[in-house]
Amino acid sequence: MGSKRKPVSTAKPAETCVLIGLATRHQRREQLDEYLEELAFLAETAKAETRRVFVQSLDKPDVRTFVGSGKLQEIKEYVEEEDIDMIVFDDELSPIQLRNIEKEIPERKVLDRTNLILDIFAQRAATAHAKTQVELAQYQYLLPRLTNMWTHLQKQKGGIGMKGPGEKEIETDRRVIRDRIALLRKQLQGIDKQMATQRKNRGEMIRVAFVGYTNVGKSTLMTLMSKSDVFAENKLFATLDTTVRKVVIDNLPFLLSDTVGFIRKLPTQLIESFKSTLDETRESDFLIHVIDVSHPQFEDHMAVVERTLTEIGSDSKPTMVLFNKVDLLRDPEGERSPEDLERGIRERYEALGHDVMFVSAKTKVGYEAFRRALYDRVKDLHVKRYPYNQFLY
Repeated sequence: MGSKRKPVSTAKPAETCVLIGLATRHQRREQLDEYLEELAFLAETAKAETRRVFVQSLDKPDVRTFVGSGKLQEIKEYVEEEDIDMIVFDDELSPIQLRNIEKEIPERKVLDRTNLILDIFAQRAATAHAKTQVELAQYQYLLPRLTNMWTHLQKQKGGIGMKGPGEKEIETDRRVIRDRIALLRKQLQGIDKQMATQRKNRGEMIRVAFVGYTNVGKSTLMTLMSKSDVFAENKLFATLDTTVRKVVIDNLPFLLSDTVGFIRKLPTQLIESFKSTLDETRESDFLIHVIDVSHPQFEDHMAVVERTLTEIGSDSKPTMVLFNKVDLLRDPEGERSPEDLERGIRERYEALGHDVMFVSAKTKVGYEAFRRALYDRVKDLHVKRYPYNQFLY
């Protein structure tokens, strides 16, 4: 009898990468370390393995190479010696910087934070709507960064009469991309109209939306409240498409939506192309701002979300601040108990006028109190809209 053959593994090995950050007079080192930690999580979500982090200190980014020629040489020597696949910068690179870096370190992929986020969105997009939104954002990002390359964009357009006498290939690329952007925008306008009609057809129930930084537990809370399966994972941007569920607390029905998570330095291309997803937030009657209270930088995360809500015109809506993952709340100094920490956070934010609740979606600590509080908020909104129904609840 011959020995059994071992099955050949078809798993694709993870790409390796190095991360590059810049400490400037506008971005202190402590803040940069947090950004780079998040960038490493982004790389992991994109299925890349981080091998090393490079940090450069400059007053401002180098116009030609972002990090300066000396640091770029150091990075080049490392990636060539260790055969690294990819170089990822924490800030968005200009077309000139990208071209110079690629020229100095050939045969290595060079990405910036925006490009990496777009790649994750492309991996996560499951519906035709999300795929169209991501494709539009990718082309908007690509258009100003076309260099002297000729990809034919997977031959999406071509044939007789497409290239005039003496016309450069890059100019044809630009025309193809502009045509594709126009087509995608037209498709999204149609989708936006359909989604607006769907929102109108849901009736006049009070609409509540979860908003928050990415990976704070919105989808887990959505599953808990709606008793339905909503995709949740400990990775960034687990949810791209807005999920809407009808929820009933006692005999009071309302619509609850889970929206795409925000993040620092969210590409403007994504904010524009995900307009219809953000419309769910804009058209909601009440927002639940979910925060991972166990995260050391949760206040920075709150500020990012509040800034984004202001950008989309939703900052004036009634909002509950829901501190999630309270079961993981710990004092890094070990001086205060979790109860003291919670009390301090509650007092601080209530003093600022916030409607504050604490919960753990995982252990359900505080969950019933949150449900009762949400019931009261939705009931108040419902009674204002339908005063003749006020005795039903």
